[in-house]
Order: sequence, then C-alpha cells, then structure tokens
Amino acid sequence: MEPILEISNLTKSFDGKPVLKGVDFSVHPGEIIGYIGPNGAGKSTTVKIILGVLERDGGDIRLFGQPIDNQTVTYKSRIGYVPENAELYETLTAKEYLLFIGELYGMKEEIILSKSEEMMDALGIKESLNGRLASFSKGMRQKVLIISSLLHNPDILFWDEPLNGLDANSVQIIKELLWQLKKEGKTIFYSSHVMDTVEKLSDRIMILNDGEVVADGPFEELKEEADGTLEQLFNTLTGFDQHAALAEQFLTAMKGDGSNDA
Repeated sequence: MEPILEISNLTKSFDGKPVLKGVDFSVHPGEIIGYIGPNGAGKSTTVKIILGVLERDGGDIRLFGQPIDNQTVTYKSRIGYVPENAELYETLTAKEYLLFIGELYGMKEEIILSKSEEMMDALGIKESLNGRLASFSKGMRQKVLIISSLLHNPDILFWDEPLNGLDANSVQIIKELLWQLKKEGKTIFYSSHVMDTVEKLSDRIMILNDGEVVADGPFEELKEEADGTLEQLFNTLTGFDQHAALAEQFLTAMKGDGSNDA
C-alpha cells in the first residue's frame, strides 16, 4: 500500500534558529500516528507546513501520492484539522460557524445542517446549535472544532490535543470514533501531552525532540528502550530527568517567605 503522506528531509528555521532539522517519515492509510514531543520540538510546525500555513525551508512533502507543491488548494478538502489553540468566531452561533466551515469545503447548506445536527446530538450539544460560541464552555467549543474537522468526511486528520476540555464520557466517544475512522481507512495524525492516551490509541508513535525524530514505531517495540511506559520512554529520549528536583524546588519556594538570600 502506497503511503498517504511522505516527508523527506524537512527543515524549517525561525529567526535563524532551526526548528526542524531534516525530519523524515511516511504514513500509510488507516494508521493512527501519535506525534509527540516537548513544547517547541516542532510538532505544530510540521503540521502547519503540511497544511500550507507555513512555508518550509527545505525538504519534500508528498500527500495523496503527489508533491503538495504540484497540487491546487483542493487537496486541503481531504484534510481535517483541530489545532491546539483555535480562535473561533465567537459572535457566531454554532450553526452559523459550521455553515461557514462547510461552505468553505463546497458543501450544500442542507447537508451541512443535517450533518451538524446529528453530530452535535451524538456529542450531547444539539440543544446549543443556535447558541453563540461566546457562551460555550471550553469542552463545548472543542466539540464544535472536532465536528468542523469531520464535517466534510476527510481522508486524513491532524488533531493537536483534541481531548482538551472534554468530560470523561466525551473522551470515550472520541476515542471510539477514532477507532471507527481507522476501520474505515482514515488516517489520524494525533498529538497530545497525555501519554496514556497516546500509548493506548496509537498504532505507531513518533517522538520529536529538538527538531529531529528520535523514535518511530509501535509502542510494543519502543517500550523495550524504557521501563514499560511511554512517559518513561519520552523522558529518556528527550533527556528530561529533572522532574523530581524541579518539583522539590517549586515546593520549597511555595513554603518559603519570599526572601532571597542570593
């Protein structure tokens, strides 16, 4: 089976500082990829380059079998995206927002409304269809973002911290949804700092550190490098072993009187 996404020697710098230093990987249809790394490792930058939001400095990207440079913007209609920090048009109602998004994808109004109502109903927020987004809780906004990323039935999803703000029941629904999408051959590129979720959901885990992929494979293979958990593997590969010392430093400061002996 041909890869749905291929990245070769991807590089990107900001103000002369390298953020991506020759990233290489390929993704096949039906895979759930856990793409994780410390803040600033280059995860969001990778996705934004694939989406065409940022320009790359070097490297090649093939999506749906073709270089993205040779494709018109219509290839984006096959992509669903949930950014970590999304700005919603808060003066709009959920209905208006989803109509706006659906129309950007060329969908007919009656289809957008029908799908929006059914998807909102499944996530328990149908009664808020005509409510303004400004009045929505964080979890409700996240549900609207998830719906907007799936409204047009895309082939590949890029989800960055998609479970932010969701209650326990909704998290279970979204996890089951991801498994069902996988069964249908959809590809999910999933980024999160919740290691337990990434470990359980992902067919394959890629760890990005300092602009380079330092691990790539199923967790069952990767865990041999650590003591059984993804969190321990992550700490080992990213060189972070100061959590206990820093927590102690924080507690000392919290209990102190604010004086500085230095």
